Amino acid sequence: MSAGTRRQFLKHCAGALAGTCFLPEFLRAESAQPSVHFPSEPRQRIAVAAYPFREFIVGWKGWDGKTASPVPAAQQVELKDFAAHVAQRFKIHHIEPWSRVFPATDPAYLEQFRVAAEKAHSAVVNIAVDEEFSQYANDALERERAVTSSRRWVDVGAALGSPSIRTHIEQARDSKPHVDRAADTLLRVVEYAQKKNVVVHLENDDPVSEDPFFIVKVIEKVNSPWLRGLPDFGNSLAAHDEDFAYRAVDAMFAHSYGICHVKDGEVNEQGKAVHVDLARTFRILKKNGYKGYCSIEYDAPGDPYQPTADLIQKTVEFL
Repeated sequence: MSAGTRRQFLKHCAGALAGTCFLPEFLRAESAQPSVHFPSEPRQRIAVAAYPFREFIVGWKGWDGKTASPVPAAQQVELKDFAAHVAQRFKIHHIEPWSRVFPATDPAYLEQFRVAAEKAHSAVVNIAVDEEFSQYANDALERERAVTSSRRWVDVGAALGSPSIRTHIEQARDSKPHVDRAADTLLRVVEYAQKKNVVVHLENDDPVSEDPFFIVKVIEKVNSPWLRGLPDFGNSLAAHDEDFAYRAVDAMFAHSYGICHVKDGEVNEQGKAVHVDLARTFRILKKNGYKGYCSIEYDAPGDPYQPTADLIQKTVEFL
């Protein structure tokens, strides 16, 4: 998802058996290294992100937190049923939910969600988490809140059988990006996540707080196999020139593990559409030996269904 829309949102909102063939084989005892057994068949490597379908998910309140979804109720789907919906529409059995469309995170709801995904022969492979706290803020209380929030979503990921989450680094009001403070905060999250066998990913999203080369420095400073990069194909291209953007994607893939975001374009903050060179980006993916999931995250105005189907087909071909 674009950094612009996230910042806009945060400005307005302060505040098993059936699934054996599809569920990642994930070791649940604490171990020194994450041990996800990723599928090798191209279509099985694909996931569908919930973010592009937010207006179709029951409970979406718009970027202002108040506006009702423009999608007719008959076309809306419960988040817990999103896996079945994706399987039916796209013949894809992996999903990436978005934290902002969860109606609840209590154990009862998460169990309903997990069972519904298993019945669809599907699995959650990552949770995209957007929270409002900065891991590098000068304010120690805000950094503590960032730890608490991320740990909560690690628990959600573990409950849903997800091998990973992506946590967001919010801009700080009192500091420029600070590698040491961010690394210290995230190390506390990662140590907790390791106990739950959940990998934590960082995405090149917000051009200030999630600059890809800043993220790389943080990952290298933490120096844990449980903190990895989530390369987004388009976000850096929307904020920078092509030379920077593709170097950024390369740097992120060099530190990647379980999830990347596939898109063929992005709209920057000036409203200009930029085009992703998919062939070039998939060459970077392969050069870095990436074996994880490719989550389709169409990010442009309009109905996401056909563009998602098109991106799935292109991804299968490139993989």
